[in-house]
Amino acid sequence: MSVFSGMSRPMKAAGVALIGVAIIAAVIGGITALGGGNGSNEAGPSGTSTQPGTSGSTPPSTSSSSSATPPSTSSSASSPVPPSPSSPPAGQPTSAVPGQPGQPGQPGQPGGDQQASNKWVTVRVFNNSTIKGLADRAAEDFRGSGWNVNEVGNYSQGVIPTTTAFYRPGTDEEAAAKQLAQEFGIKAEPRFEGIQSASPGVIVIVTKEYQGAHKGS
Repeated sequence: MSVFSGMSRPMKAAGVALIGVAIIAAVIGGITALGGGNGSNEAGPSGTSTQPGTSGSTPPSTSSSSSATPPSTSSSASSPVPPSPSSPPAGQPTSAVPGQPGQPGQPGQPGGDQQASNKWVTVRVFNNSTIKGLADRAAEDFRGSGWNVNEVGNYSQGVIPTTTAFYRPGTDEEAAAKQLAQEFGIKAEPRFEGIQSASPGVIVIVTKEYQGAHKGS
């Protein structure tokens, strides 16, 4: 017997419509329930991933951070260690370091122009002849060559055989007197007794044979 027996035709039509609506609602409800379950599963990781540091972090974010650590560690471990800046380059001799004591060419040490370095020594010129102005002429010759002449006068305490540059042995005067003698063709000798106590410096006593411009080799 049909559920619609005894009903009028309009009521039968309304009942069929209600049943259809109920069936459609049930289908939609089932789809919505299935769709809602999938949506909640997808929203979970997305929501927790935006809150770093919480205890509810999901396994995907943990594995992602742990997988990024090993490359960084291996990279720093495999990076080459730079050489120490204090170590000299291979093959470079330590004696070539500029400023090291005892190295040639340093300021304050005798250079190649040893002759020029002797000309700072004081030179005094004395005339031991009857030629007037001979000591002045010799002094001008010496100054013209760069010598430090600071006194000119006469020597009348005896007769000197030949023009001579006298020095005190073991002092800077010795090298200077010998250089001056070689340059102007005169003699160089240690001081004699009569001038031992004279002021420091090379003492040149000029005699009549002094040629001046005719310098010795």
